Amino acid sequence: MQVDRSQLKQEWLRTALGEALLQQEARVVEEALDGVFGEQCLQLGIWGEKRTFLRFTRTQRCSVIAERLQDEPSAIGEMHRLPIETDSIDAVLLPHTLDYSDRPHEVLREVDRVLRRDGRVIVLGFKPVGLWGLRRLIPGASMPPGADHLISDRRLKDWLKLLDMRILNTSRYFFRWPLPGNKARSPNKWERRGQAWWPELAACYMLSAQKRVSTLTPVRPIWRRKPKVVAGLAEPSTRASRIRFDR
Repeated sequence: MQVDRSQLKQEWLRTALGEALLQQEARVVEEALDGVFGEQCLQLGIWGEKRTFLRFTRTQRCSVIAERLQDEPSAIGEMHRLPIETDSIDAVLLPHTLDYSDRPHEVLREVDRVLRRDGRVIVLGFKPVGLWGLRRLIPGASMPPGADHLISDRRLKDWLKLLDMRILNTSRYFFRWPLPGNKARSPNKWERRGQAWWPELAACYMLSAQKRVSTLTPVRPIWRRKPKVVAGLAEPSTRASRIRFDR
């Protein structure tokens, strides 16, 4: 059943609408990865072709983990239990990975675990609302098969903040009706108009965040000398002390 769903997803991405989405997302990811350097970039899950997004990375190595051997990943593993060493990855890309996961919290915790200090996570997701949120009212409209666990960008922000990650950027993109044969004219013009005038109607979002590690700096206690007794001053009486306490 899982194999059939994966095949249907790839077939959907080969439609006119799916190809247009991948082209737009390639531009979004390229911009998000600009300035991300290091040794290792990791992509969780296959979306389109294996090199659709990793060709834009500037790290020394790139790897893909998927749950199916048929996707030809770099390694096989479960997203919520990554076979990756802790604090070893500079950037993690989740291209609609959470949309297909029934354990999104555990996936994000694993991402936080494998990321190095100041590492980046980039998430692509479908918005539960907007133009594509109305797909049930449009005859013939549909999401990619299997995308049943949509998370809003606002909720995802809250989850990442609970992991003590700093939100770097959020963008919303792709303003087309969810019809497989939809071939919009002047797509770049519609993208500019949508982002400027009605961003809430976007079909997708991109969110990037950075792992923060707060180091605790030990504070040395300030040692004070024992106060000296100054001659001529009387000891406070018991009555005076009681009055100050009552106040």
